[in-house]
Amino acid sequence: MGFNDILENIGGISRFQILHTAMLLLPMFFMACHNFLQNFTAAVPAHHCKVALMDNGTGEYGSVDFSPFIPVDENQKPNTCLRYREAHLDIWTNNSLPNSTEPCDDGWVYDKSVFSSTIITEWDLVCNFRKMKQVAQSIYMAGVLIGAVLLGGLSDRFGRKILLMSSYFMMAVFGTCTAFIPSFVCYCVFRYLCGMAFSGIALNTISLILEWTPPKGRTVVGTLFAFSFTVGQIGLAGLAFAIRDWRWLQFTVSAPYYFFFLYSWTIPESARWLIIKGRTRQALKDLQRVARINGKHEEGDRLSEKVLISLMQTEMKNVKNSPIDLFRTPGMRRVTISLVLVWFSTSFVFYGLSMDLQKFDMSIFLLQLVFGAIDFPAKFIAAVSMSYLGRRVTQSAALMLSGTTMLANAFVPQDLNTLRIVLAVLGKGLVGGSFSCAYLYTGELFPTVLRQTGTGFVAMNARVGSMVAPLILLLWEISPILPSAIYGVAAIISGIAAVFLCETRDQQLPETVEDVETRFRAKDSCWTNPEEEVALEECQPQASKNLLAHTV
Repeated sequence: MGFNDILENIGGISRFQILHTAMLLLPMFFMACHNFLQNFTAAVPAHHCKVALMDNGTGEYGSVDFSPFIPVDENQKPNTCLRYREAHLDIWTNNSLPNSTEPCDDGWVYDKSVFSSTIITEWDLVCNFRKMKQVAQSIYMAGVLIGAVLLGGLSDRFGRKILLMSSYFMMAVFGTCTAFIPSFVCYCVFRYLCGMAFSGIALNTISLILEWTPPKGRTVVGTLFAFSFTVGQIGLAGLAFAIRDWRWLQFTVSAPYYFFFLYSWTIPESARWLIIKGRTRQALKDLQRVARINGKHEEGDRLSEKVLISLMQTEMKNVKNSPIDLFRTPGMRRVTISLVLVWFSTSFVFYGLSMDLQKFDMSIFLLQLVFGAIDFPAKFIAAVSMSYLGRRVTQSAALMLSGTTMLANAFVPQDLNTLRIVLAVLGKGLVGGSFSCAYLYTGELFPTVLRQTGTGFVAMNARVGSMVAPLILLLWEISPILPSAIYGVAAIISGIAAVFLCETRDQQLPETVEDVETRFRAKDSCWTNPEEEVALEECQPQASKNLLAHTV
């Protein structure tokens, strides 16, 4: 008998699990909005130099013919960063004279037909400051990275619930403050803090969902977790279409976290974590409450602290774990290193594709909708594949296929815009399926005593990928081939690394480092001695085997 057997006895997948999962997934809708917010709040509208002599006071883009004052670029469009020193009022004016142009010393005029305000128009982040858009997104992702490092370890020490509640509150406060700040520097600081809150919410949400769900339901809830993020991407397109001012859009996706913080007080702590930390009385109380919600009153009443202590006796002797344990033993090293590569490349490619929609020269709202909608079939296929083919095959195939698609896209001519969009959407869908698998697979590979620490560590590397991804887009100015080629190679390498992981489909969650090592010894035995059969119980958590032997 193991902890999963207790969950089955008190209802399995029933009313509590449905309500619990729904309450945790609702905030994830707005999490996706925060991640892709800069596609809209930092959109770069058409613009050209302001010409004081011809400014009619309207400040409207295209309200006056500026051709005598603004040179054209190679595409015969108004130059965005230069103006003539003197007006060229006739065709005999020599536009090629040296020093005939100058920078936009008086500022810029922006096209406000699509967005009434963005951080670009508010702080003139164009021309010499155009790279600040990618820098701001990288700073946000740096916050996500630091949050993964700090909050993952703190969650294993202080609990999932308290860190989740704190992260909700952080996102509410820092997100709404971002909407009212006066300068670009302050904007970057508060976006950085929002990034930290993002990690706390994502890591603790998936852990609380998985640790209250029996094995047979983990694929479903893991897929729902991924779908909630997809719904957020699609919803952002609608919100941004309705709210064209960046400050109001920022406020709209941040304010709901005050509500999420208030109702998070009713969410129970992970009973697994409570038992491992020796807080069996609280764990028993929560388990009996879950049993009542699921209509299993008698089963809940039969539980006792003695049963829980016996169940987790091995784990309670191994509560002193540190991040070093992620690399101390062969099995844990293999899990950690392989997942580092998987998470880095998945995030690297995902955000590289999703954060530069304006380069495709289409409606940014439509592209956001399409790039979000592709995740529905992609993640559904990934869920089916995880259920029938297994996690390892799904993870590896999704990454390698995505990498192949990106490499192909690197060599598509720029004038074939439709083909470029199709390949980009396909690659984004495949890497979205990889993300869907990675969240579930990671939770099943790391043991309970290190689950948050391990997930936080590999998620940290994912944030390194998401932080570097916007900067890779700057290589577009050197060659359009470079960004897609780099994304493709990274995805293929990580897909190969996923092959070396263990399969976890329909297996109990490992509770200790010893359980992970047992699982890998069984896997390696199958590879080196394929003629030998490995008993099924070799892959089961050691605590369950000990209790079963004691019962017999």
